[in-house]
Amino acid sequence: MESPNNVTLDRQTLYCVPVPAENEWVKQAYAENCQHQPTPSTSTQQSRVKRALEEDEVPPLASSESTMSEGGDAMETSKVSEAEKRTRTEGASSSSTQQGRPGGGVDLNFPLAGEKGPACLVKVYDTLDAFKVNEMVEFVGVLSVDPVLATFTHQNGSSSAVGEPDEVMDGIEEESAHSPPPSLVPRLHVILSQRLQHVNPLLPKNVTAPETKPFVDSVLQEAGVIRDQLRLLLQQLCLGDAFAADYLLLHLISCVYARRDVVALGKFGLNLSGCPAGPEFISLLSNQIKELVCKSHVFPLSLQNMNSSLISPKKDYSANRLKSGALQLTERTHLILDETAMEPGQLDATGVQNLTALGNLIAWQKVEYDFNFHKTDFPANVTVLVLSEGKSLLPSDCQVPIQPKTDAPNMAAIQNTIQQQITSGAIDIKKIRTFIGLIQLLEYTLSDDIQKIVEDDFVEARKTDLNSMTQEDFHSLLVIARLLSLSTGQTSLTREVWERAKRMESARKVRLRTVAAAAVPRS
Repeated sequence: MESPNNVTLDRQTLYCVPVPAENEWVKQAYAENCQHQPTPSTSTQQSRVKRALEEDEVPPLASSESTMSEGGDAMETSKVSEAEKRTRTEGASSSSTQQGRPGGGVDLNFPLAGEKGPACLVKVYDTLDAFKVNEMVEFVGVLSVDPVLATFTHQNGSSSAVGEPDEVMDGIEEESAHSPPPSLVPRLHVILSQRLQHVNPLLPKNVTAPETKPFVDSVLQEAGVIRDQLRLLLQQLCLGDAFAADYLLLHLISCVYARRDVVALGKFGLNLSGCPAGPEFISLLSNQIKELVCKSHVFPLSLQNMNSSLISPKKDYSANRLKSGALQLTERTHLILDETAMEPGQLDATGVQNLTALGNLIAWQKVEYDFNFHKTDFPANVTVLVLSEGKSLLPSDCQVPIQPKTDAPNMAAIQNTIQQQITSGAIDIKKIRTFIGLIQLLEYTLSDDIQKIVEDDFVEARKTDLNSMTQEDFHSLLVIARLLSLSTGQTSLTREVWERAKRMESARKVRLRTVAAAAVPRS
């Protein structure tokens, strides 16, 4: 024990959940790429074959004799009698049966309702301060589902399992929250960890690495063709409106790439107004976006949702843990807000707070965490699309009214047409997924010559009319020009793309004025 090679390490426990809002095609791709099934340790004399984990079943409990103590940092091996093992297993199984089912007691604390997948208590032994909230990390380590990990030892030497009404147990709700049954929330002792730049299974793990340059170049060479296919698809989703499809395309490839003071650079929150009433259009658009991007979530802004949903994370002091909110999302998640679901009624205090939280996310890309006695803002990188009939109640970086080409569009026919184009190969969905994922990760530059042209245009526009080009307009124009360049496979701005961005914004403002004039009742 006195050897100079011995090193004392600290340990930190992280509560990890599957990536929120991850779409089904991403999960299927990873499942197909990883056919290896983990097997239990053979360190014990007795071993058994474990059946595959079903989606709604409780996983079998391991009977390994090597366990990790919750209060210590060393791995101990103890001889446990079969009777004691059986008692522990039965106690943990009954507890998990009661608490793990819907309406039971264990809350897995997923940010989004209806999410499926295993949560995990991850034990980290180095780089304790390197992990951030809502960060995507890949862990490799030793997995344990031993029921003994749900047993607490008290000061008087007695022990009790999670969920037992023991009088000597202080804060049973807190203990249940921090150490749920390992059959529901297994423990992982980390050996290796790696931050994930993205979760797109079609991309290399690090697209900025030198060895991935040939892959990136090959995608950029086809950027024009892929962009046209994506534009064709989005035009049909926008009911034939090619102009709205252009802005929706830019929105899908946008993300925050840097921050200057309180300003999140690169965000492009879009409000598509003029959406048809009824759920058919929202379903068509959101379902197709799910097939294009890795992570997306639809949140209807109904009165019930606004008044009852927990959108911002909030500290629960009775359980001494942070309750996840719907805005606790990872980088480059697409959030679709359905404002057409609003109905007459009054927002209560919770509804007003939720509306404010959504507005702050769109405007500042920040999510407020409520610790009761104080509130703290955490940075976010969520792409927000607001679908509304008129101008949205929420802020946006850009509003585009949809102008359908037909009076009564058939949503089912549009969906069938898109599916036929994908099946025939006219639209290559795999290349589009690769294109959207890659464009968000590319670096973008602005040459000195182009900077001079941009500055001169801004000064000239201000000379003509101060209101024709505000600072907000100029910032939005720069964002659109950047996204236009990247969508065409160019990582630097050119004069042609800059002029195109100015024409697009001029046409959008004309459309907004036309729609506003048509909405004014005639006397």
